[in-house]
Amino acid sequence: MLIRRPEKMPGQPVKMDGVKDVSMRLMVGRDDGAPTFAMRHFTVEPGGHTPRHSHNYEHEVYIVQGRGRVECDGQHYEVSGGDALLIDANKVHQFVNVGEEPMKFLCMVPVLFDCGGGQQERTPGS
Repeated sequence: MLIRRPEKMPGQPVKMDGVKDVSMRLMVGRDDGAPTFAMRHFTVEPGGHTPRHSHNYEHEVYIVQGRGRVECDGQHYEVSGGDALLIDANKVHQFVNVGEEPMKFLCMVPVLFDCGGGQQERTPGS
């Protein structure tokens, strides 16, 4: 059994085009022997945001704390601590912190995804 606390894990800055003030902690991933899903803990600082992007796998998100605005496929939604979200595959999405405290959320993704032609590839950050 694996037990981890986010505050005891080093956060890594997310370095991608379109990112501002976001860090990630990999709570559980393929290096831990997770065969199907990875759990990532993101912190978006006030005024920060994730990139506006899409990918061919769904992910589930649980907002731990803070307030944000999520764009998904052209629609905008207000979210806050306690909200659970499903982001379907191939939907353009982005998380923006609109509050005065860090917005923290858990994001679950598959450790592998179909990259076409029956090929499986490792999901980034898993």
